[in-house]
Amino acid sequence: MKNIAVIGGGVMGRGIAYVAAVSGYNVVLQDISAEALEKAKHYIESELSRSVEKGYIKQEQKDTAIENLAYSTDMAAAARNADLVIEAVLELMDVKIDVFQKLDQYAPAHAVLATNTSTMSPTEIAAQTSRPEKCVAMHFFNPPHKMKLIEIVRGLDTSNETVAIAKAVAKQMNKESVEVNEYPGFVTSRMNCLIGNEAMYMLMEGVASAEDIDKAIKLGLNHPMGPLELADLVGLDTRLRNLEYLHKTLGEKYRPCPLLVKYVKAGRLGRKSGGGFYNYDNN
Repeated sequence: MKNIAVIGGGVMGRGIAYVAAVSGYNVVLQDISAEALEKAKHYIESELSRSVEKGYIKQEQKDTAIENLAYSTDMAAAARNADLVIEAVLELMDVKIDVFQKLDQYAPAHAVLATNTSTMSPTEIAAQTSRPEKCVAMHFFNPPHKMKLIEIVRGLDTSNETVAIAKAVAKQMNKESVEVNEYPGFVTSRMNCLIGNEAMYMLMEGVASAEDIDKAIKLGLNHPMGPLELADLVGLDTRLRNLEYLHKTLGEKYRPCPLLVKYVKAGRLGRKSGGGFYNYDNN
């Protein structure tokens, strides 16, 4: 396991590429947008420099990571020599299936295909390929280079060998992993979306301010981040898609809060847009 392709140059894709490169893998980060790749490259190199300054990694590790990273707008070229492909595109089933069908054609026969989905069915995604036994979910957390956990989720046909490979990669990346049998939302997203959605309802109902809701959860329940802060970090559009999927698959308790729907319609998507439940300076 030497070569990793990451599909999608957004927040999660660039973070996963960073982690993989620092961990010694040869990495190709692919996105259809050259502009997105340029932004991802700038982010990764800035984070590498920051990590050296703070003593998290050595200069040699930064230099090696930069050497290990390549960028491409061509999915076929990115996947051609991959031992593992990690998909990190939008949380939309049709988009993920389209990517996996293409990767099934482009990646070598031995390659494992992993989806970074936080809620969706790896079984359904894998079924669209000729190698369902080599498909798995590897759910990284935002930001991937700081968060310690990877949820490894078995689809119906995922082989023990594929799970073992995913666990070995997680270990090489200095991550802890948990093995989960597929069910909508897995472990973390199922709980996190429920807590976050309830916090949004409380804000909408005037129970408390966003600041005080988050403070209560951080200090009263010992969460490192409040649920509204976390939703802003994840992206309110992403959180809405997650809740819509969980509402469809798990029922009424996951119905998205109307305030969340309103914010997304207004373009208030959280940190990435400069404003969500809080305002941010993105300059």
